[in-house]
Amino acid sequence: MPIIEEPGHAHGAPEENSGHGRLSVRLSAPVRPATRTGLVPIVGSDGGLPALTYVPEPVDAGPYRLVILLHGAGGSARQGLELMLPVAQSRRLLLVAPKSAGTSWDVISSGFGPDVRRLDRVLSEVLGGYPVDHMSIGGFSDGASYALTLGLTNGDLFDSVLAFSPGFAAPMVIHGAPRVFISHGDGDRVLPIDRCSRRLVPRLRRSSYDVTYEEFHGGHEVPDDVVRRASAWLPDTVTPDR
Repeated sequence: MPIIEEPGHAHGAPEENSGHGRLSVRLSAPVRPATRTGLVPIVGSDGGLPALTYVPEPVDAGPYRLVILLHGAGGSARQGLELMLPVAQSRRLLLVAPKSAGTSWDVISSGFGPDVRRLDRVLSEVLGGYPVDHMSIGGFSDGASYALTLGLTNGDLFDSVLAFSPGFAAPMVIHGAPRVFISHGDGDRVLPIDRCSRRLVPRLRRSSYDVTYEEFHGGHEVPDDVVRRASAWLPDTVTPDR
């Protein structure tokens, strides 16, 4: 059963932390400039793969838009990355696809914590090496729900959220006012559109979020044309003059 929750209330108490879904990382100039492009894995301290990134070339063509991509339940970092890999080079999108600590994202099973801290570490690594001037967060299915939740929680960090077939948004606190792109198949049997996006989108709009919503004929999927429109929708996207 998908969870559908109203957005939380704006709150700026100093005790906010990963337990509230708050990320601590912030945009800054690289401290260890990197030159590696293409597929770049980020390996955890235990030797595992907490994230996979894709870095368009060349690095010196100007700042990237960083897009975090979150996989669905039981998925992998590669599956998250593949959501927008076909448009990354042409749209100069630095993709970051973390792997959830469990089979799905922490807030779905036990509450915020492990995945928020993991994402903070991954972002610190990427931002420490590459120039980034804007950030978005997106995902598919459970990853879309988590992207919406973290995006509304950290709207002072992300200027936009891409949610492909989400089930819910359940932030404990909200900050900022990110733009939101939501797509959903009218034949989705995993997260039925009537119980999910058709309820979620009006709630977000009543809370004054700028929402672009697309329904398509199909099931629990992300069609290629939806990905192209979503990438074109991203604000301030830079295409290098090469």
